[in-house]
Amino acid sequence: MAESILFKNISLADENFEIKSNMYLGIKDGKISLVSDTAPAEAYDITKDGNGLCAIPAFYNIHTHLPMVLLRGYAENLALSDWLNTRVFPFEAEIIGEDIYHATLMAQAELLRFGCVSSTEMYYKLPYLYEATEKSGLKMNASNAIVCFDKTDITKLSEYKEYMGCFEDAGIKASTRFKLDMGVHAEYTTNPIVVEAASAMAKERGMNMHLHLSETKSEHEECKARHGLTPAAYFEKHGAFDVPCTAAHCVYLEGEDFEILARKGVTVANNPISNLKLASGFADVRSMLGAGINIGLGTDGAASNNNLNLFEELKLFATMNKALASDPTLITPAQALYAASRAGALSQGRTDCGLIKEGFCADITVLNVDKPYMEPVHNMAANLVYSAQGSDVVMTICDGNILYDHGEFTTIDIEKERFETKNRAKRISEKLGG
Repeated sequence: MAESILFKNISLADENFEIKSNMYLGIKDGKISLVSDTAPAEAYDITKDGNGLCAIPAFYNIHTHLPMVLLRGYAENLALSDWLNTRVFPFEAEIIGEDIYHATLMAQAELLRFGCVSSTEMYYKLPYLYEATEKSGLKMNASNAIVCFDKTDITKLSEYKEYMGCFEDAGIKASTRFKLDMGVHAEYTTNPIVVEAASAMAKERGMNMHLHLSETKSEHEECKARHGLTPAAYFEKHGAFDVPCTAAHCVYLEGEDFEILARKGVTVANNPISNLKLASGFADVRSMLGAGINIGLGTDGAASNNNLNLFEELKLFATMNKALASDPTLITPAQALYAASRAGALSQGRTDCGLIKEGFCADITVLNVDKPYMEPVHNMAANLVYSAQGSDVVMTICDGNILYDHGEFTTIDIEKERFETKNRAKRISEKLGG
């Protein structure tokens, strides 16, 4: 068990995302043991001076494809169909398990650098994602999204076989940090039969669901033409929302879609930068919030972003949607911070995470707020959302373990993973002709 830690004289975001100064923040046995303006009577192994620092709940990236750091900068300035078919899919066809392992570690180092401790992952070769997560000490909800264009029985699919192997893996079964989600790639890459089978499997096994939903206008309209239903109505009909679901993008929701997602408790993973870069459009966040939908933030993969810095998504979420709604009062700093942390933790089924609150898991990001662009402090929460940079993170803690500390990664050999990722990406790129 990690050493107990006490921060003194630190600013922090309390459970209501109100910023309080000169606080004591204690960590013991992986949990937050103290949030107080009074010094504790009990002893801690380590005491750290929090002067000039601010602690916030660590971020949760709830839609990404971490191994796609291998493709960072590889597929640029292309329409989505060309982006996928001429660059991404051919590259991914060459990726092997060891590539995924090393790329995931490299991506998780990037998450830690920017104050993020967990991701909702959609990729393949799940055992390699698990091994990387065990090594890094982060958390992950991982799915191998099912793709099936015909009426093949789900038990014959490679994704199903991979899931069954994971269910029997003793390490995966015992892990509290790594969770298996069911993944359905999208309506246009599956069919009602496989969606119903995957949904039934998720319900039987107590799994969450993860899928793409109404990411592009063509996807949305073609679903309506095929089924007479929007993608949201289609997935509701076929059972995908009968378990906790995270739906990525949701750019083209309309009409009753908002009510469906709210009623079924679906979390929307908002990915503003990816949607901008691929010219997919703008999600109607105002209507989502009005309907009471839980909204978290995701970066998508590094091939369409091109980084995993949730501070960038945080600022866009809080600013761009004001302009789209012509409403400068939309999304307070507290709501934005909630979306980046607590909303994501809830979407992963981690109900004791995402808040700085006694008894909760000690998932904490510490920022150096002693910066010229963070002064003066009329409203620290506003400064954190609109002024802070991902590079201001000086410490990232997951389950009470310090995984990133002032430029040092405690569980990841960053030079090794940089070397591995660079050379594995080069191998594939050169094979495909650059």
